[in-house]
Amino acid sequence: MQELHDAPLAPLTTFRLGGPADRLITATTDAEVVAAVREADDSGTPLLLIGGGSNLVIGDEGFAGTALVVATKGFSLDGTRLELAAGEVWTDAVARVVEAGLAGIECLAGIPGSAGATPIQNVGAYGQEVATTVTEVVAYDRVARETVTLPNADCAFSYRHSRFKDDPGRYVVLRVRFELEDADGLSAPLRYAETARALGVEAGDRVPLAAARETVLKLRSGKGMVLDPEDHDTWSAGSFFTNPILTDEAFAAFHARVRERLGADAVPPAYPAGDGYTKTSAAWLIDKAGFTKGYGAGPARISTKHTLALTNRGGATTEHLLALAREVVAGVRDAFGVTLVNEPVTVGVDL
Repeated sequence: MQELHDAPLAPLTTFRLGGPADRLITATTDAEVVAAVREADDSGTPLLLIGGGSNLVIGDEGFAGTALVVATKGFSLDGTRLELAAGEVWTDAVARVVEAGLAGIECLAGIPGSAGATPIQNVGAYGQEVATTVTEVVAYDRVARETVTLPNADCAFSYRHSRFKDDPGRYVVLRVRFELEDADGLSAPLRYAETARALGVEAGDRVPLAAARETVLKLRSGKGMVLDPEDHDTWSAGSFFTNPILTDEAFAAFHARVRERLGADAVPPAYPAGDGYTKTSAAWLIDKAGFTKGYGAGPARISTKHTLALTNRGGATTEHLLALAREVVAGVRDAFGVTLVNEPVTVGVDL
């Protein structure tokens, strides 16, 4: 394991924000990860886990404890069964799976971060989410002090949520196992209308795997959602807010506020989200509340390509970012009565 002290954390995040950690450890094997976690737990030292750093907002004061970078490697494909070490780069893994001719995660191309983070957030985009393909998650249980294997049913997956996110201090993901599909080189049925339109097909159709992946990468790139060090629109955590899921009663009240603000014929986006619930669009809410692309006068601004991404224009601090986030949350709440929830994990700060 590599160990550093008073180590900067900003370079380890896609926001490029945050102060230093008292101690920074980089672990390259499962055994090293478990040993570092046990050491921190035994000594009562606060522990921060870092994978790809694409879902972290770290305070300017940094982290008073041990930051552990999970840099494990391991890609194993047996038929349609895939196992990834937690430290594997997710975008690279998707590319390799597509090259192998297997379907199930091709529309998750271009999502930054590590494989170990995908079940925590139940990562999803363009009509796919990992909950549909994950079969097991191997994790170190900090309460039981042992390595456990959790089947899909025990992961409590829901929209951008899981058992791991619900109890963030308990599990350290070590490996993720997937069951993919051999569809003779074709993608899974396309579930997202924008993807289908871009490919010139109907929702539910299958297309060549490479075409699906390339189309998603192009769509994401156009929204500043594919990492590019030269493009400040990608100095972000991707979507900063989750799409709100409202009860039928709350959605009716929201719809009334929309008509009041935007006119009697205004109709907000609405997607079924289970019995008695409707999901609406955070990007739509932000835009209609007056926070358009490029909004902001300081070093932290809304992306020029997508209203859901808050960005560091090069000289921002975490406090600059949080001030912008709070302004957006307050503005959307005042306009429509809906409170946005941040998607990235905050460390040492609160929204």
